[in-house]
Amino acid sequence: MARLLTDDPQIERVIGVDVVAPAGDIGGADFVRADIRNPIIGKVISTAGVDTVVHMGVIATPRQAGGRTPMKEINVIGTMQLLAACQKASSVEKLVVKSSTTVYGAGASDPAMLSEDMEPTHLPSSGWAKDSVEVESYVRGLARRRPDLTVTTLRFANFLGPTANTPMAQYFSLPVVPTVLGYDARLQFIHEDDGLDVLRRATVEDHPGTFNVAGDGVLALSQAIRRAGRVAVPVWSPFVGVVGRWVRQGGFADFSPEQIRLLTHGRAVDTTRLTESFGFTPRFTTAEAFEDFVVARRLNNVLSPELVAGAETMAGRILTGWSA
Repeated sequence: MARLLTDDPQIERVIGVDVVAPAGDIGGADFVRADIRNPIIGKVISTAGVDTVVHMGVIATPRQAGGRTPMKEINVIGTMQLLAACQKASSVEKLVVKSSTTVYGAGASDPAMLSEDMEPTHLPSSGWAKDSVEVESYVRGLARRRPDLTVTTLRFANFLGPTANTPMAQYFSLPVVPTVLGYDARLQFIHEDDGLDVLRRATVEDHPGTFNVAGDGVLALSQAIRRAGRVAVPVWSPFVGVVGRWVRQGGFADFSPEQIRLLTHGRAVDTTRLTESFGFTPRFTTAEAFEDFVVARRLNNVLSPELVAGAETMAGRILTGWSA
């Protein structure tokens, strides 16, 4: 994102703020080591005369932050401090927030497609999803207090692509993929290139409002696992939490409670507002984003589709007989 913005001749200066120095190339952006949980972020914004703030610092997993408590502080307290600084700084004209479709939760009674105006029927109660709900509420509060601001909230589906290191990418990279017995969730993905492009456009253009961002179409979990050349192992629902903790503690992938709910009930969002009001159509569909991820990671070279299907059938028979 930093490289994309610094390559834009219309943008005079890009400042990146974090407590950890960037591991990769950030182009011509300036880096400021600061904690958004600290009021010092207000000085950074006012001193530099920042006119556009892009908030992408909502952490998805406790492992990234060193635990659930610091994760909560960074996501919620950090957002509150950042928005307070935006409210006070007269130079700030625009706020872009990277949010998530996890704010809708996931449940059996959800509609087939969730639009931006719908209230969640299964409000998230833990983790990143709950933090994202709180972040959006603070953003709406700022928009009411500063009606002169252009505020854009982007609710992204799960990122996938050649380089995206997300919980979902880790999950599909497991050689044996645990699923919930009796369920086949519908999933959506956004390709990392499309995600960056819509963030860039929200930054350099004016698109006030809240937008769902996902590739067209859906992919069933069983389809995704087969296309990745993995073996699905259905787990009886009472034991899914135990398996999730084992996967997390082993450092194999983040298998959080909210991810388990997604992999049980699935989620699909309506992107009509994105295409018609924002004027953006992702280049990659959900299936194409997943395919690009699989090819780049060489996942489907591990097992043949025939072997995967046979292993899944055998695992299903064993588990069905054991649970009976």
